[in-house]
Amino acid sequence: MEFFVFVAALLVSVTLTRWVRDYSIAHGWTSAPSLDRHVHTLPIPRLGGVAIFLTLWCMVLLAHWLPGHFGTREFILPHLIIKILGPATIIFLLGLADDFWGVSAYVKFAVEAGAAVLLFCSGFGISHLSLLAGHPHLGWLVGLPLTILWVLWITNAFNLIDGLDGLAAGSALFSTLVNCVVAILFHNEGIIFLTLALAGAIVGFLRYNFNPASIFLGDCGSLLMGFLLGAVALAGSQKAPTVVAVAIPIVSLGLPILDVAVAIIRRFLSCKRIFGADREHIHHKLLGRGISHRQAVLVLYGVSACFGLSSLFLLHPASAAVATVLTIVGIGVLIGVQQLRYHEFSELGRVANRTLNQRHVIANDVSIRRAAESLGACTSLAQFCKILHQCLEPIGFDGFGVHLSSVLPAEVDHSPFNYVSRPNLQFFWDQLLKSSEVNWSLTFNLTKRNGERLGVFALYRKNAASPLWMDLDVFTTTGFSSAVATKVEKMQDSWFGKTQKERTPLPACEAPGPDVASTVRRPLAVPSSG
Repeated sequence: MEFFVFVAALLVSVTLTRWVRDYSIAHGWTSAPSLDRHVHTLPIPRLGGVAIFLTLWCMVLLAHWLPGHFGTREFILPHLIIKILGPATIIFLLGLADDFWGVSAYVKFAVEAGAAVLLFCSGFGISHLSLLAGHPHLGWLVGLPLTILWVLWITNAFNLIDGLDGLAAGSALFSTLVNCVVAILFHNEGIIFLTLALAGAIVGFLRYNFNPASIFLGDCGSLLMGFLLGAVALAGSQKAPTVVAVAIPIVSLGLPILDVAVAIIRRFLSCKRIFGADREHIHHKLLGRGISHRQAVLVLYGVSACFGLSSLFLLHPASAAVATVLTIVGIGVLIGVQQLRYHEFSELGRVANRTLNQRHVIANDVSIRRAAESLGACTSLAQFCKILHQCLEPIGFDGFGVHLSSVLPAEVDHSPFNYVSRPNLQFFWDQLLKSSEVNWSLTFNLTKRNGERLGVFALYRKNAASPLWMDLDVFTTTGFSSAVATKVEKMQDSWFGKTQKERTPLPACEAPGPDVASTVRRPLAVPSSG
């Protein structure tokens, strides 16, 4: 009988999907590629959810009229199916309104939350926390918010992954089959019927939705399927063991749950709108790796199948089996997300690595502060270079340079600097290292105490691949840059002052000349007057 339900739903879905597609095209109800995130190139109808919705109601009516032919009893329909399909109808109408006129995200969440409340009032809610000791019963103040959160998460998850032909429908099919298997094992007759009908409707729809698609799900379809799967997971948990009730729905819906979690985290890290649209979903990243549209869908089908099969291993409630499955799934998720190369997660990993090495960061920052204090008591150029050498080499720098705004006189002794040109002086720990071999440099301006520009101070690194465990702004916020500028200004004044002093003997000898001449003239003048 179960097979007959699936086949009947498949045939009805194929017929209705074709009719909805042709009817939508005839009335111009198509979606043209207008946004950057769209991957289709031709106007295509996006009312495939109508066919799935009508298929489910047709199957419910057939089961009600012919209960013996579908292996169902009459009491199932009012007591189970209607309690789920009633709120699902609200979600379908919400998606239909969004497809035709557009609905804001907050209105969507409000309506979806209302449908979740109806589910909770019908007895399909989160009432126990099975992972806690004693499996405590939750009051409605805790159970209702958790139920709403679950419904919102799963409902919108399928809406987010509906970006490639057949992706959302195919992923929903794998999750539906898992729920069907669980329902069969625990003799949940109503869920068996509903999941078989939904599976048949999805397979019939995929006939026209797989790449290249001639009809899309639309919001009415993706929201409907997401809500139904979330509701079925809640309803199926009523008769299942605690571990099965909690873990299997989460793992079987792994792909949409993962996509939503990744989207929320990366948008939060990038300071973007949480509910904004972009081209950074998992399927977009796969397309960006150079694979074709169909290959990306097949890869994600494989991922969905792996999540589904992994969830079925949880049917054996042994703690070791559960821990093993969840560990394998967790490692697979981490590896998969890493392969997608999200910049936000790469940066998050760098920050985590920096946090683990925070002691080195603090130590290097303290070394910069101490160098700034030591420069205040510096009295020679050699001592200046020694202080900076002892401070900067352990951090990872290979040398530093001073680029003055004024050209130094040729007579100035610039040792121990490596003389480059008159205004440019460099000092490397390795005397054989040349500036042309440096791969990375950090520079900041030096200013005199009167505000005039003194020059530039540069830090050099040859190995740019190794991390630099320090805060770069410590050079400018701890007095280091001002201490360097003050010392360089004093040294420049001494260089120019010394040169000027060496040149002053000649003007000093010339200056007394007129005085001596005048004294010589006086004796000569005196005899002439006498």
